[in-house]
Amino acid sequence: MTTKTATPVIFIHGLWLHATSWNTWAERFAAEGYAPIAPGWPGDPDTVAEARETPESIADHGIDDVVAHYAGIIRDLGTPPILIGHSFGGMIAQKLLGQNLAQAAVAIDAAQIKGVLPLPLSALRATLPVFKNPANKHRAVSLTPDQFRYAFGNAIPADESDALFEQWTIPAPGKPLFEAAAANFNPHSPAKVDTGNQTRGPLLLMTGGRDNTVPEAVVRATLKQYRHSEAVTDITEFPGKGHSLTIDSGWTEVADTALTWLRSQGL
Repeated sequence: MTTKTATPVIFIHGLWLHATSWNTWAERFAAEGYAPIAPGWPGDPDTVAEARETPESIADHGIDDVVAHYAGIIRDLGTPPILIGHSFGGMIAQKLLGQNLAQAAVAIDAAQIKGVLPLPLSALRATLPVFKNPANKHRAVSLTPDQFRYAFGNAIPADESDALFEQWTIPAPGKPLFEAAAANFNPHSPAKVDTGNQTRGPLLLMTGGRDNTVPEAVVRATLKQYRHSEAVTDITEFPGKGHSLTIDSGWTEVADTALTWLRSQGL
């Protein structure tokens, strides 16, 4: 009798959250028979405390660096994983899926890819802590509790937002935001995704209806970028959720929706 090997799942965090913010998701997916891992971005220390103490280790990593980092992790696995990414992690997951390095991907409130034109004012305000100084392209930038509450925690009680800020936030490299902002003016932008790939695995886009950082209009415009591919591309909306939907008290609804969708794809 042969034992079926558990399908690997790689969780990819976005800006300002540490990889350990995926711990509850990893436990849920392991209980469902998957083999989850949540590696950090290049330069990310092992703990939130270390990341806050050494922001220079995180600084100046761009989109291509992060994609190459996770592509190396995938090669070491020896089998294509399922990818689940949040925010910029959702963009990274889409790029890797477009390169046929994954079986499937779930992109949750994914940062805007090249070709997506809507730039809502709330998204500009959420990222202003980075863009207010051009030198931040090569630095790591931290949020204040108030900035986090606007960018992540606007759909949850203020005390919950503040607790999540204390538990999970780390400095974030400014470079990916500058790269994404210039994507539609750069024919070779690292934010470009192979949305026309016909042979890639299925993709689920998730959007929080109250997300200030990646508003629903951005995610729906992302969906349109895939219109020339016949590969499975689905979208799910959580009307009352903001950008904190992967870490706040309602995370189980999001995780279970991802699990149900993966099962529907035979994964």
